Amino acid sequence: MALRTDAPPAPGGPATRGCRPESARRRRRGYAAWGFALPFTVLFAVFMILPVGASLYMAFTDMRGADLRSPLAVNFIGLDNFVAAVTDPQFQQAAGNTVYFVGVAMPLTLGIALLLAALLNSGLTWFRSVFRVGFYAPVVTSIVAVAVVWRFLLQPDFGLINSALGLVGIDGPDWLTDPTWAMPSLIMLAVWRNVGFSMVILLAGLQGIPKDLYEAASLDGAGAVRTFRSVTVPLLRPTLLFCAVMTGIAYLQFFEEPFVMTQGGPLGATNSVAYEIYNQFGFGDYGLSAAMSYLLFVAIAILSFLQFRLLRPKN
Repeated sequence: MALRTDAPPAPGGPATRGCRPESARRRRRGYAAWGFALPFTVLFAVFMILPVGASLYMAFTDMRGADLRSPLAVNFIGLDNFVAAVTDPQFQQAAGNTVYFVGVAMPLTLGIALLLAALLNSGLTWFRSVFRVGFYAPVVTSIVAVAVVWRFLLQPDFGLINSALGLVGIDGPDWLTDPTWAMPSLIMLAVWRNVGFSMVILLAGLQGIPKDLYEAASLDGAGAVRTFRSVTVPLLRPTLLFCAVMTGIAYLQFFEEPFVMTQGGPLGATNSVAYEIYNQFGFGDYGLSAAMSYLLFVAIAILSFLQFRLLRPKN
């Protein structure tokens, strides 16, 4: 009678005993991973999840500064804060200013950044690093230092901009105190300060496009405009999408420019949604400011969705 050699090993046999150390090693690796992740998880929960949850709670209550000692004793008022925000003329003006700022500053920033990136990619090989640093320097410069420089540039009497305009017979406006010119002044500042970030990203994207495609387009008789439209733009879509989303998110939250330069004036011409949220929080109306912040979040989500729909790579 032949003995079977394919029978399963008995419990406690060599194969079973060999699995136990492997299972223990996997558990130890899992514990070690959680140990490394625990500090970040705790910090993320304390400084991100809990504040977001608290702000969401405040958005549906009538919490004010006097309620901080008993935050759970406030009244739940539903959507009243959201209704009060969208019907507030001051918030409506701030929303209009924000739309104006984003609608003008974002295309200017991306257009100038793409133009500069294309110029640096086509030539100036020896000075490319110098130009990248020069254009990127305002991005990392303190807004206070930038504000001092731009206040001097925009002075109505002795500022460099009005002095240059005077040389050609143009009487420059009072940039920061005229409601007509205050927002364009902040747009110029924002574009100058942020164009370097998109330029560096777009330059990296341009350098990643294979040169063979440009040579093939040239052999097919395509001109510069056709090559840019048919080769550069389609391959640059992921990079353009990234720059557009990041710029749109930053510009919808623009706060530093009016805070440092104009304090939202003159006559509310430079008041933004983020600056209005800051003001309402400073006034102690925490519920209303939280509701405004979530309205801003919805606007950011809608703009990002539209950008993904328009600029996503085409298969």
